[in-house]
Amino acid sequence: MSKRTLADWLAWQEQINPRAIELGLARVGEVWRRMGAPAVARRVVTIGGTNGKGSTVALLEAMAQAAGLRTGAFTSPHLLAYNERVRIDGADVDDAALVASFERIETARGEIPLTYFEYGTLAALDLFSRAGLDLAILEVGLGGRLDAVNIVDADVAVITTVDLDHMDWLGPDRDSIGREKAGIARAGRPVILGETDPPPGLLGALAAIGARIERAGVDFTAQRQVGGWRWRHRDGTAMELPLPALAAPVQIANAAAAIAALRTLWTDGDLLAPQQAYAAVCHGLRHARVAARLQPLGGDPPLIVDVGHNPQAARALAAWLDAQPPARTHAVYGALADKDVAGVIAALGARIDHWHLAGLERATPRGLTAAALADVLRQTVPDAASDAHADVAAALAAARAAAGPGERILAFGSFFVAAAVVAEHERCVSAVAVAGQV
Repeated sequence: MSKRTLADWLAWQEQINPRAIELGLARVGEVWRRMGAPAVARRVVTIGGTNGKGSTVALLEAMAQAAGLRTGAFTSPHLLAYNERVRIDGADVDDAALVASFERIETARGEIPLTYFEYGTLAALDLFSRAGLDLAILEVGLGGRLDAVNIVDADVAVITTVDLDHMDWLGPDRDSIGREKAGIARAGRPVILGETDPPPGLLGALAAIGARIERAGVDFTAQRQVGGWRWRHRDGTAMELPLPALAAPVQIANAAAAIAALRTLWTDGDLLAPQQAYAAVCHGLRHARVAARLQPLGGDPPLIVDVGHNPQAARALAAWLDAQPPARTHAVYGALADKDVAGVIAALGARIDHWHLAGLERATPRGLTAAALADVLRQTVPDAASDAHADVAAALAAARAAAGPGERILAFGSFFVAAAVVAEHERCVSAVAVAGQV
């Protein structure tokens, strides 16, 4: 039998378990124990929350690398290539490393069924355990308490925000969702709360666990200033800082939480000296990048792409639009069936001058048709200008044709939208480069 490629493994993982999501730690925990359950790094930070996880991972990763730490980062989902999910020292792992890890997992699991996400989580932990890491940063996939990442007892937990998403799995309100997300915390260990108004359910669950809670607005603060911002901790530590390179106003809150997590590495451990912190934080703020988080792709009219897909993320997009110079805005928008489409549309409201609606049913069984989006749009903003398209490529082409000088295109709503837009952009860039060589 020929050796499986990475593509072969991923296709097989998608079909071996009929349930794409199957929360619980028993199965994945048993496989990890069979693999020896080695330490994945000298220190581990897990990052959960409704929004802001990927950005907070990138900010903490960039700060830690600037301090000379050897880092690993696990995130999901990916945008264009599966390898994006596992980074060691800032570089995506290669196909061969992932294939070798999947082979080790397969040897260990026996008859235990695993989901696609669980295979990926185990592969990240396996590869990190072999890499001699100082710091592993693990993004929680869904919820927290029963997410596969939670088989690791993290030294520090970060919960960025709690809002309404994945309600079929996590509960009907912020309190219920907060209790699920609290599960990544550990007794006696710090948990960083990145928002200033965490729900009582989250706070109560963390208190029951016995975690050391550090709250934004209480234990540490982030204050915007002319040309920058100030981070301050209740212990007296203060830093005058440059604005994050990541664009949205909400990135200051994400950065503040990342700094609070980094602080624990010099107060609770031996990874980082306090005198290293300021330069490392400044470097991380200036250099952290995350694909498809208000990512400008250039062009005329300018194209911006974002993975925002729930009302809280849409409110962050609205705040960013409000902070920009006035310009007519065209939206390329697609969504999944389990998302609060009406809430997303209402959060942006009249800031969108024309909606180019993209059907996602060809991209994923969970995708909404453009007609379904149009129905919700009419009910939510009855006078909105819109057109409907079979897929993201068609919606993007229509937006480019309709947008005039001085206008802009914002593509958002799902990782499927962002991936299609970024892939199309890269194809165009490659075509131009080839044409220039002819």
